[in-house]
Amino acid sequence: MPAFTLDEVKARTLKERDSWWTVYLVDPIAVRLVRPVANRTSITPNQLTVVALFLGLGAAVCFALGYRQFLLLGAVLYFLSFLVDCMDGKLARLTGTETVFGAWVDYVSDRFRVLVAVVALMGGQYVVAEEADPGADPVWFVWLALAVVFLDMLRYLNALQVYKVRREMRSHLAAALERARATLSMLGPEGDDTAAATGAGGRTMSDGGEQAVLRHGIAVLEGILRTQTERENRNRRTAGKQPDLTLPKVDLHQEFRTRFPWYQRFWSSLNARRVRTHLVGGIEFQMAVFVVAPVAVAVTGLPSLIGWITAVAGVLLLAFELAIIYKLWLSTRDFFRVVDGIDGALRFSGPSDGAEDEGRDTGSDTGSHTTLR
Repeated sequence: MPAFTLDEVKARTLKERDSWWTVYLVDPIAVRLVRPVANRTSITPNQLTVVALFLGLGAAVCFALGYRQFLLLGAVLYFLSFLVDCMDGKLARLTGTETVFGAWVDYVSDRFRVLVAVVALMGGQYVVAEEADPGADPVWFVWLALAVVFLDMLRYLNALQVYKVRREMRSHLAAALERARATLSMLGPEGDDTAAATGAGGRTMSDGGEQAVLRHGIAVLEGILRTQTERENRNRRTAGKQPDLTLPKVDLHQEFRTRFPWYQRFWSSLNARRVRTHLVGGIEFQMAVFVVAPVAVAVTGLPSLIGWITAVAGVLLLAFELAIIYKLWLSTRDFFRVVDGIDGALRFSGPSDGAEDEGRDTGSDTGSHTTLR
C-alpha cells in the first residue's frame, strides 16, 4: 500500500483555484484526513460519497425537527457532509481511481442532498413558526425552499452550459490553427515565382505577402492557444472523478480586461491564494443556507434570520452568475473576431475555385460555428 506524504497529497489533490470556503475552511482538514484514508485503508471514493450522502440526510432529519439545538447539530452534520464530499474527489485524484460513474454518483448525490435538506429546513421552520404562533401562516418558508432549489439548479446548469460553450470555442480555435498551418505548408517559398501550381483553378502558389498574412494569423492563434503543462491538466479538471479530454487553454477575455482593467489585478491577487473570482457560487450559497443560517438561528433564536441570510446569499449568487454570463458574451465577441480573421486569411490564400469554402460549408466546424452564433 502506498505511503503518501502530506506534500504529495496537496500536490495531487488541491485544485489550482477553488471556492474561498473550500480553500480556507475545508482543504486544510480534508488533505490531512485523505492521507491516512489512502495510506491505511481500502476505502474507495464512492464509499466516501455514500457516507457524505448519509451525513447530509442526517442533517436533514435535524433540520426537520426545527428546534434550536437540532438546527445547530444539523449545521455541523451538513458541514461534515460537505467535508467528506470534498474528500472523495481528492482520494480519487490521489489514487488514480477517477471514473465517469463516480462523477455521476457524486453529482446526483449532491443535488439530492440539497433538495432533501432544503425541504427539511424550511418545513421544520414552518412547523416551529406555527407552533409559536398558531394564527400565523409562515408560507414564506415554502417560497424560500422553492427559491433555494431554483438557484441551486440555475447555478449548476449555467456552469455546465458555460463550460460547454467555452470548450466548443477552444475546439474551433484549435481547428482554425490547424487549417492555417496546413494552408501555409502548401504555399511556395517566399520569392519563388516559378513555384508549381496548386492544381485548383491553375493558380500558382502564394507570394510572400500572402504567406506573411498567414504567418501572422498563426502567430496570433498560437499566442491564444497555449499548451497546458501536466500540472495544469491535473488541476483544471472540472470534476474530481471526471476524466477529461484536455484542450488547449484559450484566452478569450481581451475585451473584458479592456473594459475592466482592475479585474486582472483582482484575479491575480485571488489566484495567488488559490481562490477563484466567483466569490459566491454554489458552494458558498449552500454553506450560507445550511450552515451559517441554522447556526445563526440556533444562537439568536430568530427564525427570520434564515430568510434574510438566504436572500442575501441568493442575490449575491445571482449577481456573480450574471457577471459570468456577461463575461461569456464578451468572450464570444473575441472568439468571432479571431475566427473570422483567420478564416479571411485562409480564403485570401486558398484556392481560387472556392473548394475551401465549399468544404467549410459542409463540414462539422461550420455547423458548430453557426450554433455558437
